[in-house]
Amino acid sequence: MWIAFTREVSPSITRCELTHQARSPIDLALARAQHRAYVEALVALGAEVRALPPAPELPDAVFVEDGAVVLDELAVITRPGAASRRAETESIAAALASERPLAFLREPATLDGGDVLRLGRTLYVGLGGRSNEVALEQLAALVSPHGYDVVGVPVRGCLHLKSAVTEAATGLLLVHPACVDPACFPGFRALEVDPSEPAAANVLRVGEGAIYSTSHPRTRERLERAGVRLRPVDASEVEKAEGAVTCCSLVLRARA
Repeated sequence: MWIAFTREVSPSITRCELTHQARSPIDLALARAQHRAYVEALVALGAEVRALPPAPELPDAVFVEDGAVVLDELAVITRPGAASRRAETESIAAALASERPLAFLREPATLDGGDVLRLGRTLYVGLGGRSNEVALEQLAALVSPHGYDVVGVPVRGCLHLKSAVTEAATGLLLVHPACVDPACFPGFRALEVDPSEPAAANVLRVGEGAIYSTSHPRTRERLERAGVRLRPVDASEVEKAEGAVTCCSLVLRARA
């Protein structure tokens, strides 16, 4: 069974952190309706959805993925790269404490969960702005006793590693090669996004299916031709906050 932690869209989301795109108006009511549909998609794919406490004072709190790196053996609570986001992790740690032993990154480490892509027993960490080398070293020290390798990956022109590459299906990566070199991930097939859709590399696998944004119809066709079973959702409002479908949940296997 899968568990997915989520948090409702904050009324202060209009003050979200932005790095690579210009600020544009966000419709709060629409963002919340889209988030409810996203939660329904998680349930339809077999996840038990658990809501984290609302955080109206934290603009980016809907993006719960950035607060932790959850493995089968433990959950590593991050130290987000934007100082305004560090208060988000307390409630995430409290929620995860019943599911996993906890470990914590410490200053001066900075790491967003969106920069961590797990492929088998390797954690690839994007180094492009929000996450630093100190965090990579601390993360490696925490997870290597459990048999994981940690590999830094240069990222350019996007917020997180998962803005540039995600695993769409077993052995198949969806990649935007202008932001990350597919050769960084040996042993995996790479499906490139349509060049007209530079933000299209983000897909969220849950069980045998995957959640994908309706904003990228050409890349969606490529995924479906590759046999990926997609559940489309409209994520247009959180995308204005530099978010994507992986950002809005922390998905983990329930303990037996």
